[in-house]
Amino acid sequence: MKKIISILFSISLLITASFNAHASWYEVTGVATIVSSEDTARIHALEDAVYKAVQFSGADIGSISNLRPYLEASKKEYQFTNHEVRYILIEKERTRGNNMMITARIDIYPSANACHESQYKKTFLVGNIDVASPQQAVMGKVYKIGDDFSHVVNRQLSQESRSFVSVGTTDYEIDKRRPEMLKMIAQDTGAQYVIGGVITDLSATIESKLLRDDIINRQFALEMQVFDGKTGHEVYNRSYREVAKWPFPKTSEVDTRSARFWASTYGSMMLRVSRNIMLDLESEVSCKITLPEVAAVFGNTVTMDLGRLHGVQEGDKLQLWHTGSFIDQNGLPRNKVSQSEMTLTVSRVYENEAELTVDQPNLANSIQIGDVMNKIL
Repeated sequence: MKKIISILFSISLLITASFNAHASWYEVTGVATIVSSEDTARIHALEDAVYKAVQFSGADIGSISNLRPYLEASKKEYQFTNHEVRYILIEKERTRGNNMMITARIDIYPSANACHESQYKKTFLVGNIDVASPQQAVMGKVYKIGDDFSHVVNRQLSQESRSFVSVGTTDYEIDKRRPEMLKMIAQDTGAQYVIGGVITDLSATIESKLLRDDIINRQFALEMQVFDGKTGHEVYNRSYREVAKWPFPKTSEVDTRSARFWASTYGSMMLRVSRNIMLDLESEVSCKITLPEVAAVFGNTVTMDLGRLHGVQEGDKLQLWHTGSFIDQNGLPRNKVSQSEMTLTVSRVYENEAELTVDQPNLANSIQIGDVMNKIL
């Protein structure tokens, strides 16, 4: 097991292109557990190899989602245009135990124009994930599997995401029918986005064996939503469905917080789903504009609600936008955002906030708490 883990994280860098082109070859070994077929495991192992190479190179991990459909073709070579991953060469495929391993050489041209380079990091709050049919959780008594999976997603965003910062998890119900409640939760936690979800399928199929243990394959289906913390409205949703071998006895009670569970074939599958969630969010949400808010005003100095954790640096220039509200002709409340002529320069950076100096001091009196800013590129 230790040897497999060491292979899983081993990456050797082979630089064969010129430094002027900023292109590099990465030799990577991807690993996936064989569940339904070797063909499916091959796809997952190749995805794992691409993820490791892109993550190590500093390229845009959000672009990996666009490659997934093309990796399903069983080929030795893959070539792409208009993508940071230009070329993939499969050097070796092998199985060891119940694992498929693929060693590939991947040609990557990291871009300086990726959204994680030009935007401040966005803050996410991860809501607890419910199980739609608790009776499906009877096998293994995994009634808390949704809550534990939300902590895995939270850790994935915190440790491996390029564009996001997680502010933790919450026990409050994430209900899209209550946008005002979602806005309050987001405001209290300082989250720009809130993740909610429900596990819709944990059913299992059992293949009985006469002289061996039964083979149990168990589904994992998840519906995930992302809500804008400013409006409470849903901005993104996606469904995930996987199946993996359930290696535990039917009558045993499984601790879904234990290392034994997450190292199992089923736990490994769930970890892969959490990574895919992060990559899909990187692809779909990372390029949305990040708008830090004015939290305090002292004369010519403004405090905003983003800091070092979000990628704010001393000397950054930001444009100020005034926010306001009005009642329309139908009696409905509306929000209004209007661009000002003011720019601000970051003068001091703290962990979760920063101080800025107004570049036009004569206009500073018009700044109000709640006004927003955008980074000038």
